[in-house]
Amino acid sequence: MTGSISGPAVQEQSLVKRMRAGELGALARVITELERLSKSAPQLLEDMAPFLGQAIVVGFTGPPGAGKSTLVNAYIGRLRAENKTVGVIAVDPSSPISGGAILGDRIRMSEHTGDDGVFIRSLASRGHVGGLSPAAVRIIDAMDASGRDVIIVETVGAGQSNIDVAEIADIRVVLSAPGLGDDIQAMKAGILEIADLLVVNKADLPDAERTYRQLQFALSLRRGGGDTSVVKTVATTGGGVDELAAKIAEIATAASRSPAERRRRRARQLLAWAVTDLIDQRIRKEGGPEVDRLCDEILTAELSPIDAARRLLGT
Repeated sequence: MTGSISGPAVQEQSLVKRMRAGELGALARVITELERLSKSAPQLLEDMAPFLGQAIVVGFTGPPGAGKSTLVNAYIGRLRAENKTVGVIAVDPSSPISGGAILGDRIRMSEHTGDDGVFIRSLASRGHVGGLSPAAVRIIDAMDASGRDVIIVETVGAGQSNIDVAEIADIRVVLSAPGLGDDIQAMKAGILEIADLLVVNKADLPDAERTYRQLQFALSLRRGGGDTSVVKTVATTGGGVDELAAKIAEIATAASRSPAERRRRRARQLLAWAVTDLIDQRIRKEGGPEVDRLCDEILTAELSPIDAARRLLGT
């Protein structure tokens, strides 16, 4: 019959409807189906499409020890004081054996467990050097479609290569803290470049002012760095969190990207991941005479790796 809907499709529409009505169990189920890309995932994504693009996605990243989880926990409290609903994706390093996440971030945010206005999901990085996996984008969509006002993505943030959050988040918050050695020097060449807002956390520690000045100097060397602010916080006491929240809100207002633009940016990252995976599979797993010839020419310096890649891609 024309216009009929199959049983599974009805179930998935019901699941999205329940999720939008505030049922946390339904949201958890949708996220699980999307994370593992089950048979239901395409229909769920289609059913969610009309409700996407409204949430602001804020990414927190930075080196280990900067206090990201503690600051995110304090920021959640500030958002809830404004009666805003929050979704959190806490990306933990994956176990090299099981592939599972350590879930430490979720433990540090446990005070919000009983609050229906906060939904926290831990996600393993799955070995992605950029700190995020494609599943993160699908989980953002689920939280967005559920009606969350703000979605926070906290990444592993182990170094300058951890910049996937730049393409996933609408606002990028990069943390540092006193006593992290030469991390700021490393950040200049990589992760520092993506920041919309820089934070010196643990600002009550010695050398905090020095770290603050270093970041300001690093910004002075960056093209367009004058548009980026540096904020001091003490996440354990809530110090500076009001200023942090105000700065994030200010950036969100100034950015004024349309919902379609925000989603298109994330779609480009998904496409880049998919293309990278296909190329990696072709080179590492499938190989073949053409790949072998190119590798031989790289070894004999007849071709540079970039020229070989262009030949392989036909560009």
